[in-house]
Amino acid sequence: MTGSLQRLGDGAQAEHEQAGVRLARRDERILDTEVHLEAAAPEPAAAPRREDRRLLQLPHAEDVAPERPAFLLAARRDGQLHVVHREELERGRRGLGHSRHASEAPGRRLSGVDDDLLALRDACDRSLTGHGEWRPETLLATIPRDTAPDRYGSGGVVAELEAEVAGLLGLPAAVYLPSGVMAQQVALRVHADHRGRHTVVCHPDSHLLAHEEQALERLHGTVLRPAGQRARLLLRADLDAVAERPAALLVELPQRDLGGQLPPWDDVVEQAAWARQRDAAAHLDGARLWEAAAGYGRSPAEVAAPFDTVYVSFYKGIGALAGCCLAGPDDVVAEVREWRRRLGGTLFGLWPGAASALTCLRRRLPLMPAYLERAHEVADAVRDLPGVTVVPDPPQTPMLHLLLRTTPERFAAAARRLAEDGLWTWAQASITTDPGAVRVELPVGDATLALGLGEIRAAIAALAG
Repeated sequence: MTGSLQRLGDGAQAEHEQAGVRLARRDERILDTEVHLEAAAPEPAAAPRREDRRLLQLPHAEDVAPERPAFLLAARRDGQLHVVHREELERGRRGLGHSRHASEAPGRRLSGVDDDLLALRDACDRSLTGHGEWRPETLLATIPRDTAPDRYGSGGVVAELEAEVAGLLGLPAAVYLPSGVMAQQVALRVHADHRGRHTVVCHPDSHLLAHEEQALERLHGTVLRPAGQRARLLLRADLDAVAERPAALLVELPQRDLGGQLPPWDDVVEQAAWARQRDAAAHLDGARLWEAAAGYGRSPAEVAAPFDTVYVSFYKGIGALAGCCLAGPDDVVAEVREWRRRLGGTLFGLWPGAASALTCLRRRLPLMPAYLERAHEVADAVRDLPGVTVVPDPPQTPMLHLLLRTTPERFAAAARRLAEDGLWTWAQASITTDPGAVRVELPVGDATLALGLGEIRAAIAALAG
């Protein structure tokens, strides 16, 4: 069945419930729409897309799930199947309308971003940052069919993931939790209870201070005390200003808000020693520990070694479904399990996120050195562009920030033009204290590897105005 199909009606919906949508392409232009049933004869295998070819040369690349093609524009709305047409998409590009269907999928809307821009995002076949835009079908594909489910966090793939993470970090035990906010609050609560103290020392831009609505204070009676300066790394010398005996020292590696910077390794070891000399716990916010390990040229276990407890995330650099692990001594981890239940985190089944994490951890952890190399290549390709500053330069982990001498409005217009040409960059940039400059974060992943450096340079030049 071919042609210009806009909608499968109520009567035909059941018959075509398993239909797939394919858009034929020629010379990078959408020509027509086809709907084909599963019984249709298979087509000959196509040559790798341009953006996939680099991945095919990488170790374990055969395990990397490809991004969803740009021309899968089908979405469900009001119980029916819709197909977004070229004409409708073009109307959205001209500002005369937009595709409602691609932008209304649950969880896909971005605050302050126009619906037609989100429709353009879903139509892009290339992405600059990370592993590409999150696609439900891609994430679900990271859950193997033979996954062994847990029950209330016990057994199955959850236990398998916990054992693997504990081994990778060289720590006695690990526990899986649905969010890093829960994991770190609980770990610091346990450390405070053990010591009968309620102060946690951290960087002024710690996630717990900036993004958690004072939860540690309101829920756990623990006070966050900033040390050091917001615009630079926390160093051992900054801790000399702290006279009280804290319950814990919280160290973030790498420092995300500073572009993924890392303090010197010897300084990290000295910070942990400062905490232990005061009978305080040394806790690592290792949301991007996998990236830090690549940056330091050390194993995850070596990065974790100076710390009593370590939190690691799975949805950031690893690209899995949301979830994390907290690793540390057996007694601390056992208490964290109890707090997970008290806070409602011990769901009947935690297996989807754990299975996705295990798949993506095994797939992408070996690629972190390649991501770091590509971060250096990107910096080399753009640092001489007018109006572009790389932070830090050179990158220290598989991520970097870019300061662009442009306004939010000009940036947004350039990002839209790139999306119209099939390349998704950012929906919007972060404002800075300088009204003539914006900031963007560029985490490096599979999508960044798939792009040529020439296209990356051209895109950043266009965004910088």
